[in-house]
Amino acid sequence: MLDDRKITTYNPQEAFQRLLTIMDDLRAGCPWDMKQTHESLRHLTIEEVYELADAILDKDMEEVKKELGDIMLHLVFYAKIASETNDFTITDVLNGICDKIISRHPHIYGDVTVKDEEEVKRNWEQLKLKEGNKSVLEGVPVSLPALVKASRIQEKARGVGFDWEEKHQVWEKVEEEMAEFRAEFNEDKPIDKEKAEAEFGDLLFSLINYARFLDINAEDALEKTNKKFIKRFQYLESKAKENGQNLKDMTLAEMDVYWNEAKKL
Repeated sequence: MLDDRKITTYNPQEAFQRLLTIMDDLRAGCPWDMKQTHESLRHLTIEEVYELADAILDKDMEEVKKELGDIMLHLVFYAKIASETNDFTITDVLNGICDKIISRHPHIYGDVTVKDEEEVKRNWEQLKLKEGNKSVLEGVPVSLPALVKASRIQEKARGVGFDWEEKHQVWEKVEEEMAEFRAEFNEDKPIDKEKAEAEFGDLLFSLINYARFLDINAEDALEKTNKKFIKRFQYLESKAKENGQNLKDMTLAEMDVYWNEAKKL
């Protein structure tokens, strides 16, 4: 180990080179790091991205900084492994993204004029089609969680003009889908689970669409509600334990007392 790696003051170029050098050391000398492959790192990278997402929602900037570092390490790790098989290097990765960003921003690096953010998005999708994409939806990863995927699909479609014009039209669609979902639970007929599931999916998709028109990120909104529920439920658990009660033996009315207390915190 070089002594100067303990120095904590670096400019961006030096700091990045420091990370690359450390990765070389790990890959050459650490038994765990030497064994890793792109495939073995994949699930760990996904975990790191979710941890970053949690830190962002919690507005914990110290944690955001830490998680960004973890993700940066993973990016360098992937590039290092690829360089060993002569597939690509970190330099190729960086030049590739720089070239792509420059080509996708002709209003910055060319003579194209745009009037607003929406026009930038439309141009972006058109440029991707010119680059060889057969569909504007090709850029939506197959493995995205369904809620996030729905939002991205809708955003991509909007980028080429396939969208509602007014938010009241979107809300009317929500009400239409709600009515169709409720119709599947008519007491005069047995429930067709497959049909009900399809209608519920349509309802969720339309609600996500309406949230987009209100500039609400559906994924963030739901996760904040998850966190809120967890906080309140854990308060309920702690109060029950404090009073020698077991949740399984409590009535819903008894639990609601603690729940309502939690809502006031």
